[in-house]
Amino acid sequence: MALCRVKVGEVLSVTQNPMFYFLKHLSISEILFTSNIIPNMLYVLLKRGGSMSFVGCVIQFYFYVASGSLESLLLTIMSYDRYLAICNPLRYADIMNFQFCQRLVLASWFLSFTFVVITVTLLCQLRFCGSNIIDHYFCDFAPLLEFSCSDTSIIKVEVVIYSVPSVVFTFSFILWSYICISITILKIRSTKRRQKVFSTCSSHLALVCSCYGPLIVIYMVPYRKESINVNKFLSILYTVFTPFLNPLIYSLRNEELQRVLWRLLSPARK
Repeated sequence: MALCRVKVGEVLSVTQNPMFYFLKHLSISEILFTSNIIPNMLYVLLKRGGSMSFVGCVIQFYFYVASGSLESLLLTIMSYDRYLAICNPLRYADIMNFQFCQRLVLASWFLSFTFVVITVTLLCQLRFCGSNIIDHYFCDFAPLLEFSCSDTSIIKVEVVIYSVPSVVFTFSFILWSYICISITILKIRSTKRRQKVFSTCSSHLALVCSCYGPLIVIYMVPYRKESINVNKFLSILYTVFTPFLNPLIYSLRNEELQRVLWRLLSPARK
C-alpha cells in the first residue's frame, strides 16, 4: 500500500511540469501576438487614424495569423495534457515526457509559421486599387480584401481550408478531450476530490472559451460589410481581452498570489 502511494505521488508531481512548459510557450506566443498588434492599435485609437506601408501591413498580418494559430495549437496540446493527466494518470508520466512535449511544441511553431506563408503569398499577388483606407484597427484579412481589384475567390477558399484544421479541428479535439474529462470526473464519488480534479483544468477551459468564441465568429462566419463593426469588436476581444485574461487566470491559481491579494483586499473590506 505504501508503494502505491509513492507511485501516485510521483505521477501527481510530474503532471505539473509539462503544463508549465506549455504555458511558457503560450506566453511567448501571446507576447509576440500583442506586441505585433496593440502598440499600433493604441496609436490609431489615440490619433483617430494612422498610416502603414503595404509591406508593414502584410508583415503585421503574417505575425497576427501565425501567432494566433500557434496559440490554438498550444491550447490543443494543453487539452491533451489534461486529458492524459485525468483520464489516464498511470501512463501520463511515460507519454508526456520532456522529449515528446518538446516535439509537440516545435511542431506547433513550425506549422503555424509555415502554412501562413501560403496565405501571405496569395495576398501579395493581388492587385489593389481605389481607396487604401482600412476600416479596422489593424491589418486583418477581410479589410485587406475590400480594396482589392483582383479575383479574391482563390484566397478566400484557401483561408477557409486553412481555418478548418487550425480552428475547427483543434476546437473539436479540445471539445472531445473535455467530454472525456467530464465523464471521468463524474465517475468520482467524492465531491471534494471531484472539485479538486476539475480545478486542474478550469483555467485552461476558461481560456479556450475566451479564445475560440471570437475566433470562430470572425473567420468561420461569412464576412459581410454590414457586420464590420461586430468584427472589429470581436477582434478587440481576441487581440486585447484574451491575452490580458490568460496570465490573470493562471496567476490567480497560485496560492501565494491568492494570499497576497487576500491581504490587500482584507483592509478594504473592513
